[in-house]
Amino acid sequence: MVTQVVQRSGYLTAFRAAALLNAAAVLFQAVTAGQMLGGAGPGMHGAGSGAVHVLGLVLLVTAVLLWRPGRGAGWPALVSLVALLLGFVQTMLGGSGQVLVHVPLGAALFGVSVWLVTWSWRP
Repeated sequence: MVTQVVQRSGYLTAFRAAALLNAAAVLFQAVTAGQMLGGAGPGMHGAGSGAVHVLGLVLLVTAVLLWRPGRGAGWPALVSLVALLLGFVQTMLGGSGQVLVHVPLGAALFGVSVWLVTWSWRP
């Protein structure tokens, strides 16, 4: 549950925005992966990984700000760190062609992203 202090601060708003953008970037990766399997080149999917990394870092920073000065829950910062690290592992596995691990890990990353968005908008 989000406390009254956090709700009045801009930290929650920043976290919500970062969580939504991160989830959108991960969803974009899923869409471009499907297009790539359909015969399109890896261009958009490869470029999208950079957005996932940058937005994962923004998500982590906003989660830490929500936790420390914002006096909110600390677990979103830990989960955001896991999401950031999963994004880097995804890039490494995708670049080496290990699709059998890359695809389920991508689904897990999307699940974590949606979880953070859902939590941030709960009353």
